[in-house]
This record gives sequence, C-alpha cells and structure tokens, in this order.
Amino acid sequence: MLGSLVLTWIFICLLFLFIRIQRPKNFPPGPRPVPIFGNLFQLNITNPLKDFERLAECYGNIYSLYIGGTPAVVLTGFKAIKEALVTKAADFSGRPQNLLVSHATEGKGVIMADYGPGWKEHRRFALMTLRNFGLGKQSMEDRILGETKHIVSRLEKSAGRSMNPQTLFHDAASNIIYLVLFGTRFDYEDDTLKKFIHLFTENAKIANGTWGMIYDTLPMVRNLPLPFKKALDNVQKLKQMAAKLINKHKTTRVPGEPRNFVDCYLDELDKTADGSSFAETQLLMYVLDLHFAGTDTTSNTLLTAFLYLTTHPDIQERCQKEIDEVLEGKAHASFEDRHNMPYTQAVIHESQRRANTVPLSVFHCTSRDTELMGYSIPKGTLIIPNLSSVLSEEGQWKFPHEFNPANFLNDEGQFEKPEAFMPFSAGPRMCLGEGLARMELFLILVTLLRRFQFFWPEDAGEPDFTPVYGITLTPKPYRMGVRLRQPAREM
Repeated sequence: MLGSLVLTWIFICLLFLFIRIQRPKNFPPGPRPVPIFGNLFQLNITNPLKDFERLAECYGNIYSLYIGGTPAVVLTGFKAIKEALVTKAADFSGRPQNLLVSHATEGKGVIMADYGPGWKEHRRFALMTLRNFGLGKQSMEDRILGETKHIVSRLEKSAGRSMNPQTLFHDAASNIIYLVLFGTRFDYEDDTLKKFIHLFTENAKIANGTWGMIYDTLPMVRNLPLPFKKALDNVQKLKQMAAKLINKHKTTRVPGEPRNFVDCYLDELDKTADGSSFAETQLLMYVLDLHFAGTDTTSNTLLTAFLYLTTHPDIQERCQKEIDEVLEGKAHASFEDRHNMPYTQAVIHESQRRANTVPLSVFHCTSRDTELMGYSIPKGTLIIPNLSSVLSEEGQWKFPHEFNPANFLNDEGQFEKPEAFMPFSAGPRMCLGEGLARMELFLILVTLLRRFQFFWPEDAGEPDFTPVYGITLTPKPYRMGVRLRQPAREM
C-alpha cells in the first residue's frame, strides 16, 4: 500500500516535470506555473487584488500568469495600461472567448463580443441611439430627475432614522436604464425589478469569485454540477425575462416611429440584409449588457459616495454649501451646473476613484502577435488590465490611499481630472455608458445633498471600507442616518 502511494507520487512528480509549461519566447516574466493548475495556488481566488499588487512588486508592471493552461498578461500602472489599451488599441481590444463570462453571454451583446465588424457595428449603433434619445440633452436629464423624485420620496419616509441604501440605488439606476431601453420604469417593490437585480448581483460575484476562477482554470470540471452552473442558469433566466419584455414591447410598437432603444433596434432589424450582425438573439444580450452595466457600476459608486459622505461630515457640509449657493432660487439642478461646482465635482470623481468599481476592467485579449514595452505577446493572450493599480498609483495622485477631493482640485481650487482617472477603462472598449453614468451621479448626488443630511448612525459601530470583491466591487452593506435639511426644499 505504502509502496503504491510512493510510486503514485513519483509518477505525479515526473509528470509535472515532463509537461512543465513553457513560456513563449520573450514573454513577460512571472511566477512559475504548474501543469493543469497554472498559477491558481499563488492567488487568493476569493479576491486576488492584493496578490496582483504583490506580483507586480516582484516582476514589474507587465508580468505573466497562467490560468490553468491559458497564458495571461497582467498590466499594472497607468503607463502600461495606456500603451496597451490606447496606443496599441487594435492589438489589445479582443475579448477572450473561453471563460465563464464569455460562455454565459455566448459572445453576444456588446461587452463580451469579440473585436470585429459586428462589435463595431453594434457599438456605433448604441452610441448613436443613446445620443438620439437625449444623452447630454434635456430629455435625459428629465428622465434622471424624474427617477430621483422616487429616491427622495423613499428617503423622506426614513427621515429622522437610519436606513440601508443598498437596494435603493440599484433600483433607481436600473429604472433609469430601463427608461432608456423600454421607456418604462418599475415600482421599487416590483418582483421583476428585484429579480433582475438579484440575478445580476449574484452573477457578478460568481464570475469573479472562487467558482468562476475554478471554471476558467480547470476546463475538465465544467460539465460537473458545481456552483458555477448557477451563473449559466441565471443568464438563461435573465434572457427569458428580457425576451418577455421585448415581446410585450412589440405589441405597442409602430415601425419607423421609435420611442426608445429597443424600438430603434427593432427598426434596424426590419431593414437589415443577409450578413448583418443585427439579430433578435443579439438584442436579448444587448439589453442585458446595457442593463447590467448601467445598474451595477452607478449604484455601487453611489453607495461608496454616501459611505464616505456619512463618515466625512466636513466634506458633506462643504458640498452642501456649494450646492446651496449655485442652486439658489432654482427648482432643481441641471447637468450644466457642474461647471460651477468644482468641489462637488471633485467629491463625485473621488468617490468613483475610491469605489474602484470594475477593478480588473473586463478582460481583454490580443487580436494578433504584438509587442508591449519590449515584451512579445502572442495572439490570443488573455490581457488583465489592473485598473485598481492606476486609481491608487503613487505619483499619479496627491493622496492615493485616502478619500480626499483634493485629488481632483488644482492649486486654485478648480476641478481638474488627472489622466490616470480611468474607472471606465480606456480606448475603443471604454464603457459606452460613461456619459449617462456621469450625468446620473451628478444629478442624483446633488439633488439628495440639497434635500437631506446624511450621517453615520451612533449604534452602527466602526465603518468598514473594505469592499466585497466581484466583477464589480461593492461596499459592504451599511446603514446611514437621514435628516431633512432645514429649510425643506421643494423638488
């Protein structure tokens, strides 16, 4: 028995010795991988951000890892990420097609679709349609301000006590994107809205969590009934829900008279010829992509902003003073008011920086053999842009490791955005909803700070700023106190 065990271990050691993974020539350095598992054992698979930081200190700002047998290159710091995603964008804008998230989306939609004519066609359509339906115009402001009234109404019911804002901001952000997509909104207690948000939130945690890492690393276990199957099942549920909404929407549609994003896509379908990338299966994932991207990032940034504002009352008070002065006599804020609110703008951007909402961006992939800062990167290499490293990089920020609006203010106290501010990523794959997100963050935060005072409840204990890791980072659940400001203002 013992002899058999020893022979087995000798066989395993010899196997590992003979099938050792060979790095491509002039590939970035990195920790030695082991067969089958790659560098899995060198990462905390529940949250690898600290490990990425440690490995960058050891191997430099461009280093390699193996996710199972798949080679990956991690980009750290502003210089490396800018050169790859902006300067050499055509080489680094692909999407990996063999990960849990790409299998769940089937490579459709706009987020995980591979870089090519179909993706370009859909991105161009999205940008044009969002612009036509008011992005940067009064009509989009009206949608956001309309939804903000529902947030105010909910907060007024909590005035004088504390409440958990977790679902409130998710509900509001979700409704704003649904107003753009379908021209309708859900009541905050609606089961469909709750189900959408639950499934999105659950998948964000699975895809970048332990089971997502196991799925990506060990292809041989993908058909086993393990927890990552839930992410695939969730996507099917989401697609069924989206299909139901689209089919219902068709019953009231007048071709050629689009009321919203979905109508525009259906009009495009009516006139497409063979060979077009437009299809109903694409529309399903397109709607889900925009819903997820338009909900999770904005809501988690708002949650982060109010976590810091409740624990930094001096910053909140200075914002409110500026807001009161600029909006004196006005019924409500407009997006143009941001130009007269440098401090509030700085607070919003600092909240985005500290929120670090999508810390590893969405993984990229090289579309051809290329070079980066002296290293050779073969076609098909997985690229992990560590945006977290840029948003807290020494030398790029005055106060890289603390919440301080001075990071976005010049010596004259005017708002100034450093080039290293890239929470929406950079290059052709940059988040197409950036404009909408910026408008939402400003109008919601300004409206709420004008109407309410927020504070950290005395019985809440010490605040914990450590986020929960996933595709998106989210603050740990917390409670905030709410008071009406005096005098109360009309919306």
